[in-house]
Amino acid sequence: MFLYQPTSGYCYNSDSIFLYDFIAQFKPKGKLLDVGCGVGIISLLLTRDFKTETHIIDKQQKMLNYAVHNFALNSLKATPYLGDFTALQSEERFDFIVSNPPFYDPRVTQSEDTHLNIARYAHHLPIEQFIRRVKTFLRPKGWFIFCYDAKQIDLLMHCLKEHGINPEKVRFVHSKIERESKLVMIAARNNSKSMTQVLPPLVVFDEQSNYLPEAARAFERAQTHSIKGDFDM
Repeated sequence: MFLYQPTSGYCYNSDSIFLYDFIAQFKPKGKLLDVGCGVGIISLLLTRDFKTETHIIDKQQKMLNYAVHNFALNSLKATPYLGDFTALQSEERFDFIVSNPPFYDPRVTQSEDTHLNIARYAHHLPIEQFIRRVKTFLRPKGWFIFCYDAKQIDLLMHCLKEHGINPEKVRFVHSKIERESKLVMIAARNNSKSMTQVLPPLVVFDEQSNYLPEAARAFERAQTHSIKGDFDM
């Protein structure tokens, strides 16, 4: 799969590949919404593999343009929305809502690049507002699957429970086995009563900084080829 990305500004990284691989375990079907889609990496791969009826939303026209172009480039279809997800007005309801949202703490030194800033920092999509709106657009047994800053797991669990979206499966990602987790992937289901299952961690690198087998398989499954390019679309 070929994807265009801007030569400067935000580009997708391994977080998106690992999240795609995590979501794939749930075999998404029906209507899927990718929130903060960026260049479309997650929803492109899921649409390719599972033939979902895909919708995408991003508040940046530039990134949405890339995503729309990438879907067309790969002969796939998606319905695009431009705007802030927390202000989205639509009668659509979704079986799957997926996202790799901005989650960096805004109190740290921020990038002056507007596109990077919006893509990275949590104040552009506050988690409490985000989850509240997810509840609005999920079908009764719909899935919300996303990744976030592992240090904020307490806030995530509280907000999900508060809005009746039960975290069924949680998986922490560690760059190496001896290092603390900086990323958590959560699969939460609307109106579910199941107990939360904490899955074995995904450890990315071995002691020599080589990809461990599971991480390597995620990249092999994705089969993405990035093209850097800035052009009018």
